[in-house]
Amino acid sequence: MRVLGIETSCDETGVALYDTEHGLTADALYSQVAMHAEYGGVVPELASRDHTRRLLPLIQQVLDDAGLTRVQLDAIAYTAGPGLVGALMVGASTAHGMARALGIPVLGVHHMEGHLLAPMLEPESPDFPFVALLVSGGHTQLVAVEGLGRYRLLGESVDDAAGEAFDKAAKMLGLDYPGGPQVAKLAAVGDPTRFRFPRPMTDRPGLDFSFSGLKTHTLTAIRELEAAGALDGQARADVARAFEEAVVDTLAIKCRRALDDTGLKRLVVAGGVSANARLRERLAAACEKRGARAYYPRGRFCTDNGAMIAYVGAQRLVAGERDDPGIMQAVPRWPLETLREP
Repeated sequence: MRVLGIETSCDETGVALYDTEHGLTADALYSQVAMHAEYGGVVPELASRDHTRRLLPLIQQVLDDAGLTRVQLDAIAYTAGPGLVGALMVGASTAHGMARALGIPVLGVHHMEGHLLAPMLEPESPDFPFVALLVSGGHTQLVAVEGLGRYRLLGESVDDAAGEAFDKAAKMLGLDYPGGPQVAKLAAVGDPTRFRFPRPMTDRPGLDFSFSGLKTHTLTAIRELEAAGALDGQARADVARAFEEAVVDTLAIKCRRALDDTGLKRLVVAGGVSANARLRERLAAACEKRGARAYYPRGRFCTDNGAMIAYVGAQRLVAGERDDPGIMQAVPRWPLETLREP
């Protein structure tokens, strides 16, 4: 089965073609980062308009790269949520329109399930069951994964997600959007011993996260340096390093607890923050001590992309799932744990 995957949940337009016999055939991505950087964050209306401009040309590009025409598609999958509702509607309406014109099935996919299973696209993919750390945009979650659609939420952020905290810390430090890569780059030249920021919610049981207090602590440290006339380039790098270390340590501590609590030996890490090199180092060390192994998607599949949507859509379509062709889904909020096994 050849499945076209469409991703338009936020600020990246992603399209991919997944073949259930031959794997990922082609994929393309257009990022809106440069456009939104001017405003310091995603502007929903601009995101929707840009998806409208980019989506059809990207679909044609992917088909051309795969050497196929639209009539050779067997099904279409698209991101139905969670995300920006206007952006989601662009992908949903395009998918449903194409599917109706071609007379093929269509299926709305959960965005976070896409991230969760993105490592399945790699040559060395994890077997079920495993623990997953999802750190994507506004989500930070730990999930026990027993199989497709069999997800148990272990813990999540009660306020700011890790990615949101990175973006806010970047803004405090005068860095460009998106904040995660900018903070990591600055932290690389920071002194790890100058400041030590709190590791929130690690001094109590449980697997929930909270990063709002760390954000406040970071702002206080910056203001104190400003008041003392000491906020130079090195100080900003030292603050960035302390912030990054606090986030990475917090995520690693919770992952260790999740592995210990479940007794599982496989850890999947996915979403934009999973590309952070320091986080990968820390989690690799934590897994090694437990005889476990960490799995990640390749770099370009850490952020939003069409390949993960095509893959998940293909698995569920093969299992017999279909959408009502007369009902489009665009769900801004959609708890992952409400998904069912196909």
